[in-house]
Amino acid sequence: GYVSHMLGGGTLLQVPSTTEGDKVVKAVRDANPAVVAITISKNVPIYEQYLEQVPNPWGSFFGNGFSYSVPRVRQNGTEKRDVGGGSGFLVSNDGYIVTNKHVVDDTEAEYTVFMNDGKNYPAKVVARDPSLDIAIIKIEGENLPALEFGDSNTLEVGESVISIGNALAEFRNTVSVGVVSGLSRSIVARDSFGGSAESLDQLIQTDAAINQGNSGGPLIDLEGHVVGVNVAVASGAENIGFALSGNSVKSVVDSVRQYGKIVRPFIGVRYVMVDEEMKNKNDLTVDHGALVLRGATPSDLAVIPGSPADKAGILENDIILEIDGVKIDTDHDLSAIIREKSVGDTVHLRVLSKGEEKDVAVLLEEQQ
Repeated sequence: GYVSHMLGGGTLLQVPSTTEGDKVVKAVRDANPAVVAITISKNVPIYEQYLEQVPNPWGSFFGNGFSYSVPRVRQNGTEKRDVGGGSGFLVSNDGYIVTNKHVVDDTEAEYTVFMNDGKNYPAKVVARDPSLDIAIIKIEGENLPALEFGDSNTLEVGESVISIGNALAEFRNTVSVGVVSGLSRSIVARDSFGGSAESLDQLIQTDAAINQGNSGGPLIDLEGHVVGVNVAVASGAENIGFALSGNSVKSVVDSVRQYGKIVRPFIGVRYVMVDEEMKNKNDLTVDHGALVLRGATPSDLAVIPGSPADKAGILENDIILEIDGVKIDTDHDLSAIIREKSVGDTVHLRVLSKGEEKDVAVLLEEQQ
């Protein structure tokens, strides 16, 4: 396409404009050096087959010369082999790397990071997130290329995004392009063997191909900023992939770099989400928000004693309507918003309490 510029004297100059394809090429070119492949190595048993002589069970019936042997299998030591792989991306010049927790969840395995230029580094796992499928690993280096996070809260359905990763743990820095297909998705993700499962929420859905091995790779916008971390694909479907929101991951990175571990902020309430059905069933005055409610047992109090919410005066049956101006609803869960904050942040709540709305400031503390 072209952009027209009127020059002095009425001359019309046609100047080539920057197309979306140009933006994709530039974003990929800039991001590729910071995207890494992760190889998983482990000592595995070596098995060998041998023949075991078996005594003649029939005595001399077939003559004294008769004997036979049976094939057996036995272990003969171990050897180190590559048993899997995944993707990741550098988020600091001194070697911090984001990947998925399920890529590096084996505490007995060794992990090697391969850069786009062919160099490789041994990596150590710094932190595994107990809430999200995220891990932070570290390599030793200086002046390494790193990606920057964008604001995933500004993403819109239909916006172009780019997925980069180690497809099938074989094809490094494979690029796929698509759009944001949906926001605030929730899924139950299972491993490829149908075993372990975890619930993931506030996901970005995209049709940019996310193949096996792409797990942990970045989902970037056309400016080359990270807006998500590839985490799962829908089995039995075409072009339905999911990524963790970049803002949630950024808070994990900031925590690890500041404290050397993942430190979670918490507010200290139990709640259920309010929707139209709950409003009608319980004769509420609002159809959104988080209703502060106790759990199933007497010890499951609505407001944890001594918690930030308790100190701020939040009461059972209060409804938290907003956090920092963000409306609490099915697309913006209370815990997901808190997860993006940091310990020491003051959040401003809009609360419906005893029929009246009020503003409450809450200082977030570390979750113990």
